[in-house]
Amino acid sequence: PHAQESRGLGDVYKRQLQNIENIKFKDTNDKNVTISQMLNDTYTDGFLVHIGGHIIHESYYNGMRSDSVHIAQSVSKSVTSTVAGILIGRGLLNPNEKITHYLPELKNTAWNSATLQHVFDMTSGVKFGEEYDIRNSDIGKMDVASNWKPIPDESDPDEYWPKCVWDQMLSLKEKEADHGERFLYRSIETDVIAHAMERVTGKKLATLISEELWQPMGAEEAANITVDSAGYGLSCGGISSTLRDFARFGLLHLNNGKLNNTQIIPKFWIDDIRLGNHGLDNESLREILPNGLYRNQFWVEDKEKTTVMCIGVFGQLIYIAPEYDMVVVKFSTWPDFVDTEHKLNTLSAIHAIAQNFHLKD
Repeated sequence: PHAQESRGLGDVYKRQLQNIENIKFKDTNDKNVTISQMLNDTYTDGFLVHIGGHIIHESYYNGMRSDSVHIAQSVSKSVTSTVAGILIGRGLLNPNEKITHYLPELKNTAWNSATLQHVFDMTSGVKFGEEYDIRNSDIGKMDVASNWKPIPDESDPDEYWPKCVWDQMLSLKEKEADHGERFLYRSIETDVIAHAMERVTGKKLATLISEELWQPMGAEEAANITVDSAGYGLSCGGISSTLRDFARFGLLHLNNGKLNNTQIIPKFWIDDIRLGNHGLDNESLREILPNGLYRNQFWVEDKEKTTVMCIGVFGQLIYIAPEYDMVVVKFSTWPDFVDTEHKLNTLSAIHAIAQNFHLKD
C-alpha cells in the first residue's frame, strides 16, 4: 500500500551528453576500471550525472525508463529531513526542543529527554538493532510494522510484533547511551521526526512532501511512499521516484535551496547540513568516509568540504557536490543490503568523472 506524492511542472533539463563510459579509475583492488564496468559490476538500474549546469550522462538498465519510479530506501531519510528543515524555517519545529514537546507519548520511551536535533543526527541513546538480515531484529520488526513483510512463519508465537510504526516507537524503552554522546545509525529515528512533522502540521507525510517540496521543485513525475496499517508513510525508506526527479532534489540542495529565485529550502538548513558542528561519526562510518560525519539525515563525505550524500541500502545514492558543481543519482539492486566495495568503487568513479571534466576544486 502506498500514497502518492504529487508532481510539479518540471523544467526541461539542459543536456550536453558526454561519453563517460571509458573514463578509468582505480578500484578497491587497485585495478584500472572503467565507468562502464563499474555500472555493470554494481548492479546499476539508473545513473545520471549533472555537472556544470547540464546533464552529461543519463542511462537506464533492467527495464527502467526515464518515467520509472525506483525505491529509494534510506535516501528517503534525506527527503524527510529536507521537508523538516522547511518546517523549521517556518517556526513549526525547533531542533533544540525536546522530542516529547511534540510527541508527549514518548515520555514513556527511551527518547525521553532527547532533543529533535539528537534524532536528526541519530545520536539519541535509544536501543534499536539495525541487523537487516535478522527477521526478528528491530529493523526486521519494522519491516512487518511498515507493511513490507509478513511475520515470519518460523517466529515464536509469543514474540511481540508491532502492528504499525507508531506502536514500535512506543515499545522502545531501553536507553543504552546518553543522548548526544554517540552516533549510531538507526532507521526509526527518522520516523520520530516524521511523526513530529505530522503532529505539528496535521498533515500526512506524503502531503507534506508533495506540498512543500515535490511540487515546488517542479517534479516531472508523481512519486509515492509506502504506508503502514495506520496510513503512516515510511519516512526512513519508503519513497519511490524517478532518476530525474531525485536529480532535481539534489540540484535544489546544490543551489542552496533556491529554484528560479524562489527559496524553497531555507539556506540556513542547507548550511547546517554541510557545515553544522553537531554531526558525529563512528568506526563503521569511517570505514567508508575516513573524514566524514552524519548530520541531519545526510552523510557528509569530508567534514573539511561541503559534499553531502543521501544513501540507501542496495545501492541507492544522491551525491551533491558544491566542490564539483555536480549532482549524481544512482539506482541499484545489489544482491546484499550493504556492500562496502560497491560503495567505495561508486564514489571513486564519481570523483574520476568530476576530475575528467576539470571542474573547480
